[in-house]
Amino acid sequence: VSGQPAKSKRPKEPGENKIKPVNKKVKPRHPKMKERESIDSSLKSQSILTQVTDKGRFQKLAATLSVSAGESIELRCKGNNVTWNYPSYLDTFKDSRLSIKQLDKYSQLILANSTAADTGEYSCWLQLCNAKKCRKDETKTGSTYIFFTDKEELFVPTPSYFEIVYLNPDKPAVIPCRVTTPSAKVTLHREFPAEEIVTDGTEIIYDMKKGFVYQHPTFDHKGIVYCKAESQGAPQISIKYHLLYVEVPKGPPSATIEALSSRAEVSDSVHVTCTVLGEPDVDVSFRWQYPWQESERPVIIQNFWRLINRGTSHTTRISKSVLLVEDFKAEDTGNYICIAQNLHGETAVAAKVELN
Repeated sequence: VSGQPAKSKRPKEPGENKIKPVNKKVKPRHPKMKERESIDSSLKSQSILTQVTDKGRFQKLAATLSVSAGESIELRCKGNNVTWNYPSYLDTFKDSRLSIKQLDKYSQLILANSTAADTGEYSCWLQLCNAKKCRKDETKTGSTYIFFTDKEELFVPTPSYFEIVYLNPDKPAVIPCRVTTPSAKVTLHREFPAEEIVTDGTEIIYDMKKGFVYQHPTFDHKGIVYCKAESQGAPQISIKYHLLYVEVPKGPPSATIEALSSRAEVSDSVHVTCTVLGEPDVDVSFRWQYPWQESERPVIIQNFWRLINRGTSHTTRISKSVLLVEDFKAEDTGNYICIAQNLHGETAVAAKVELN
């Protein structure tokens, strides 16, 4: 028995000798593998985002990823100062299913018990900070669009059953009927007259990450529309979208100001109203300057806005700020200045109130 191992060893030696030359021939391939590794590492350095799979392994993410709704997902982003971006409604509802932790070498994002509504873009980037401010490191970013597929919810759920989409001739308009299943066939339909709207791929295109995009909206596109999706089962209908055509000149707010009365008695209540007409989807903010302000004179300020129809389906947003001075005194006489601001600039208007 002791001789058998000796015999088994002897045949291996010549076999190993024959293999050695083969190993030598393989050696020249090693540099090629290293080149590939260096190429892969350079690609990874451009994207710092990875997914942790069920087996505890790391997977580099493509531009899109499909995950069954109900599953949990863990993403990691390399770096010690990472910022994340994800569907905004997760912040709106302060969803406890979402957890983000910054560790020494990476940041971890975990989304538990996913739903179709979680479908959207998930991205991260490294922040470069100095003593004054931080900025995004454009060379170290990562992004993927995740579809949380659900046969019962082909469209990404929304909090409302009806949405307004503004058609501005100066910019594309998006009907945001996004799907949870990338393979779903989606069509766009007008409610009245009932018809399918042709998607020509030029003027009207479909982007599964955005919805239907009108590249150059016109007055003829106005009306109520909805989307239909089909994927291995009965078709599903989206919520309805009311397309409103707007054409308002862009620029700083067009503001007017008016005091309910330019003269007031002592102890009167004085109302000063500042009004702005503008684009429906452009927010307006207000601030006031008034007599005795530095002495912290108490005043009441109320801001509100609404949409008005100016005929021929042209819609305008009217924003108002009302300043109320109760128990008017001599010190309250003077100029009341309203400063209205939007993303294009600001406008100041003034009204004078005197004592009777």
